[in-house]
Amino acid sequence: MSWTTKLRRGEGPFWGRLKRAARAVLSFHIPVNGVTRPLFRLLYAVHVGIREGWIWARRFFWNEPLFRSQCESVGPGLQMEELPYIQGRGRIALGRGVRLSGKSSVSFGRPAPGLPELVVGDGTFIGHTCAFSVGRSVRVGSHCLLAGGVQVFDMDGHPVDADERRAGKPTPPESIAPVVIGDDVWIGNGAIVLKGVTIGDRAIVGARSVVTKDVPADTIVAGNPARIVRAGGPVERLSEAASASPESPPRVHAS
Repeated sequence: MSWTTKLRRGEGPFWGRLKRAARAVLSFHIPVNGVTRPLFRLLYAVHVGIREGWIWARRFFWNEPLFRSQCESVGPGLQMEELPYIQGRGRIALGRGVRLSGKSSVSFGRPAPGLPELVVGDGTFIGHTCAFSVGRSVRVGSHCLLAGGVQVFDMDGHPVDADERRAGKPTPPESIAPVVIGDDVWIGNGAIVLKGVTIGDRAIVGARSVVTKDVPADTIVAGNPARIVRAGGPVERLSEAASASPESPPRVHAS
C-alpha cells in the first residue's frame, strides 16, 4: 500500500495524526477580523481600481479605435467593452449612443453587387455574444434591446445543394433576404431571427425563440417557430407564454 493511500485513509495512530495535521494545514486561512478588515478592504479597493483602470485603458486606447476603423460611420456616444469579431468585408453604420456589451460578432458573406451592410439605429443595446450573419442587409432600428446570444441571419450561410457546398460555393442570391428590425424592439436571450423577416416597432421576441416570419408591431412572439402570443395595443407586460424573458442589459463602460 502506498503512503498516499495510507494518508488518505488515516489508519493507525501515525497516519491518523498526519491526516489531521494535513487537514489543518489545508483549512488554514488568514484571519479577517476587526484588526485586519480595514487593510483588506483597502487592498480590495486597490485591486478593483487597477482592474477597472486596465479595462478602461484597453477599451479606450485599443478596442474602440480598432473597431471604429472597421465602421463606415459611428455616431457620438458609442459605448463598448470587448473588440467585436468581424469576418469578411461589409459596411457597418452605427447611430448615436449605441451600446455594445461584452463581445459580439459580425460575419459578412461573399459580396454580390454592392457590399453587405449592418445598420444599427440610435440608442440600441446589443448584448454579449450577439451575432450577425449578413449577406445583403441587416437593419436594426433605434432604441432596441438585443439580449445576450441573439443571432440574426439574412442568409442560409451555405447552398442547399450538397455538391455546391462541397465545392465551397457561396450562398446563392435566392437564399439571401434582408432583415429589418423596427424601433423599440426587445429580443430575448438566445433568440434567432432568420432571413427575410421584418419585426415591427415595439414588438417583443421571447427568449430562445426562432423567428421565421414577419412579426407585426406591438405584438409578443415566442416559441420555435415563433408564434404570436399577444397582439394589439401597447405592450404592458410579457404573457406567461413569453415568460422566458430577455435578460436585463448588463453595464457597459461609457466612452
